[in-house]
Amino acid sequence: MRALLIAHNSSVAQSTDFEHLDRDLAAPGNQIWLDIERPQEDDIALLREIFHFHPLAIEDATRASERPKVDLYSDYYSLAFYATRLIGETGDLDLQPFHLFVGANYLVSIHEQPLPEVVGSMARWELKNGPLQPKIGAAVHALLDAVVDEYFPLMDQIADRVDELEDSLFTEFNPKSLETIFRLKKGLLNMRRVVAPERDVLNHLLRRELPVFTTEDVAYLQDVYDHLVRVTDSVDTYRDLLSNALDSFLSVQSNRLNEAVKVLTIASILLMSSSLIAGIYGMNFVHMPEIRWPLGYAWALGLMATVSLSLILFFRWRKWL
Repeated sequence: MRALLIAHNSSVAQSTDFEHLDRDLAAPGNQIWLDIERPQEDDIALLREIFHFHPLAIEDATRASERPKVDLYSDYYSLAFYATRLIGETGDLDLQPFHLFVGANYLVSIHEQPLPEVVGSMARWELKNGPLQPKIGAAVHALLDAVVDEYFPLMDQIADRVDELEDSLFTEFNPKSLETIFRLKKGLLNMRRVVAPERDVLNHLLRRELPVFTTEDVAYLQDVYDHLVRVTDSVDTYRDLLSNALDSFLSVQSNRLNEAVKVLTIASILLMSSSLIAGIYGMNFVHMPEIRWPLGYAWALGLMATVSLSLILFFRWRKWL
């Protein structure tokens, strides 16, 4: 699936004439945005024959596991970037990679899955009298800004889940909460592995090693860079909160276990002292003091109660109970 926008002067229009793309690309004043979804062999041939991209850059663009990065070629940038989503109620993080080729008068975006950010950015770029100038720098900023802006609602969802997990851990424990914590921590780790390199990508673009972006474009890219810094800080914060919540929960569980062990230990001491008295009076000896005493039974019970009460008072004095 392909979508082609051609900007000339102050107007942007869609085009389906892919056969004369080389002519449109060479025409003075033209700015071209080509979007390719699920690239096939003919799409790869177009990238190779019309745009003359390096084979390694084309290989990176068609691989779904490429880490975020930017490669500098003779007259264009090759960028790998990621859009993110949360999958349903499981909280798993879905990373959707896409690739950009950015030249002086063209932008080529390549992705396997449908990306609403690409569709929305192209619509904004095509809009007459819209906020975006019909220039490649504005198109790149619009797309990257739309992708990064979607990180913030994702962080808000994660923040809500962290609050819910903290409540469930310390009020009414649910065994699935631990599984959810580890799943969220894994998702945040994957998010960190994406956002941190993307920050380096923006930092590389800000250096303007190629005459692709104007001074005005750099100001907008700087804004995207600042957003990535905020997202990175948020990811680190929520990872720390999850780790602290898990540590606190384990500490609470350990304290509860210690309290239970302490109560059981005290109970066993009380029972052992009573068992000692019962064992002594239960020995089968003929010549035994108090064996024929009428009050022997009451004496034994009273002695057990006295010893147990004395132990309880001792434990309370030592603040063990």
